Amino acid sequence: MKHYILYTIALTSLTIPAMGQETYESANIATQDLNGTARYIGMGGAMEALGADISTISSNPAAIGLFRNSSINMTLGATGVSGDSKNASDVLNMKNNKMPVSFDQFGYVYSHETSNGNFLNFAINYHKSRNFNQILSAESKLNAASQNKPLFHKTDGYARNFNESTSSQNDLLYFNSLSREDGNQDDVFYNDAEHFYFSQNTKGYIGNYNFNLSGNHNDRIYWGFTFGIHNVNYSHSQTYSEDLVEYDNQNIARPAGIVSVVDERKIKGTGYDIKGGIIFRPIDANPLRIGLYISTPTWYELTSSNYTELYNEAYTTNDHNEEIPIGRINFLYNKDVANCSQEYDYKLFTPWKFGASIGHTIGTNIALGATYEYSDYSTLDNRNITSRIYYDYYDYSKTESESDETMNRHTEGTLKGVSTLKLGAEYRPIPELAIRAGYNYVSPMYDSKASRTGLPGNSNFKTYDSDGYYNSSTTDYTNWKETNRFTLGVGFNIDNFNIDVAYMHSTQKGDFYPFETIKKMSNDDSNIAPSVEVNNTRNQFLITLGYKF
Repeated sequence: MKHYILYTIALTSLTIPAMGQETYESANIATQDLNGTARYIGMGGAMEALGADISTISSNPAAIGLFRNSSINMTLGATGVSGDSKNASDVLNMKNNKMPVSFDQFGYVYSHETSNGNFLNFAINYHKSRNFNQILSAESKLNAASQNKPLFHKTDGYARNFNESTSSQNDLLYFNSLSREDGNQDDVFYNDAEHFYFSQNTKGYIGNYNFNLSGNHNDRIYWGFTFGIHNVNYSHSQTYSEDLVEYDNQNIARPAGIVSVVDERKIKGTGYDIKGGIIFRPIDANPLRIGLYISTPTWYELTSSNYTELYNEAYTTNDHNEEIPIGRINFLYNKDVANCSQEYDYKLFTPWKFGASIGHTIGTNIALGATYEYSDYSTLDNRNITSRIYYDYYDYSKTESESDETMNRHTEGTLKGVSTLKLGAEYRPIPELAIRAGYNYVSPMYDSKASRTGLPGNSNFKTYDSDGYYNSSTTDYTNWKETNRFTLGVGFNIDNFNIDVAYMHSTQKGDFYPFETIKKMSNDDSNIAPSVEVNNTRNQFLITLGYKF
C-alpha cells in the first residue's frame, strides 16, 4: 500500500523566517509547580493566609507582611522522576538522569517596625517555579497508521497542493525524504506502520526573582506587592521511531524497515509579572485570617530553536524483486539524513491568576491553611513579533507583537480553566518541633478530546495557517489529566536557627498521541493515532536552612 509524491525543496537545513509558538509547548511554559521552602512544601503550599514564609512572595505578597523579624534562608532539593516505558527507552537507547540535585530557593526578608504593632517589610527571593525535568516514553501498535500519512492527507496526494506556509518542519522533512521518489515528481506517497517507539527527556527550569514590599497595620490588615522576573531555560531531546511495512502481491504485510525522527529543542527567554494581595483578620480577638490575591499575566519574550533529523532505514521491492530504498534518502545507502533547523523569537502572555485563602491557628500548637486558585488557560496569548527596534546607544531593543489569532483559537478549544486546591496543617508538640502535612488537587488543563492541530468545530482540519504550527518540528502531544500532590514535612528550631525537611509525591496521568488522527483521508484510508496512557510521577525531597535576626 504505497502512494506517491512531487515537488522539490533543498535537503539541507531549512531556514524558515517565521515566529510564534503552538499551544502545547506554550502551555508547558505557562504552568507552575509547587516549589519553595521545605516548610511551605510540607504544608502543601497552603500558607497564603497564614503567611510568614518567604515562598508566599510569589502567590500572596501580603503574607510577607506577617514577618516580625528579619530572616534569611536557602533550600536544596532533589527530584526523582518516572513515567517511562522501559522497553521504549531501551529500544531507542535513551538514558535519563532521574534524581538531579538542585538549588531551589534563596530568600531574604528585612522587617522594620515603623510604630507599635505596624511593620514595613522588604523581601527578595529566588526560587524555581517550574521544574521541566521529566521522562516520557511510550510505545504501541499502530495498525497501519503512521506519522508520514498526514502529509498525504494535506496534499490530497498531489505535490502541486503542497503549501509551505501551512506546513510544519516535520512535513518538510517527510516531503524531502521518505515521501518523495526521484522517479516521480507529481505525487505524494505514504507507507503504513505497525509499531512506534517514543522517548523524550526534558530538562530545565524557570527561575523566579521576586521583589516584595509589604506591610502590617495593627496586626489586623496585611498588604503586599511583588514584582517578579522569570528566566526560562528549557530543553528536550526526543526520538520517535516507526516500523514501516510493505505489501506484497497478495496484500500481505512484511517489514520494510525503520524511520526515526530525532528532535532537539531549546527555549530561552525572560518574562515579568506583578502580584498584589491582602490579608485581614475580621475579628480582632480571633486568629482567623482571610487572604485575597491577584497576579497579572507573565509577559514573556522567548527564543525557540530546534535541530531535527529524519533517519530513513526503510526499503521497498522493485519489479525485479530487488530491495531499493523507500523515498529519496536512505541512511544506510547514503550515510546522510534529512534535517531542518530554526531559531525564532516570539511572545507569550500567560493568563491572569486569582486566589483566596483562609488560615487559622489553635493556640500555639496547631496551624491550618486552605487556598483556592483559578487561572483560565484558554486565554493564553501566543504572539508573533512584528517588528524590532534597536537602540545602539543603550544596547537595548524594543519589540512589537500581535496575537496569533489562529493559534489562539486552537488554544481556546484545547485548554481550560484550572482550579487548584491546597490544604495544609502544622502541629507543634513542643516549640522546637513541627510536624506538617499537605495535599494539592490541580484540575485538568487540557480538553480530553483536544489534538495538536484540530481547531474547534473542525476535527479534520487539513491545513493550519499559523506561524506557531509552521515552526513545529514534532507531531506528538499529551492531554494531561488532574494532578494530585501529597506532602509531609518536619521542622526543627534551635534558638534563631531552623532546619526544615519536606517530601512531596506528585502523580499525573495523561493520554499520549504520537500524531493527529485523521478519520477519513482523501483516498478513503484513515490514520487513527493510538492513545497510550502515560504517567508523570515525581518524588521531591527538600531541606531548608534558615536564620532569624
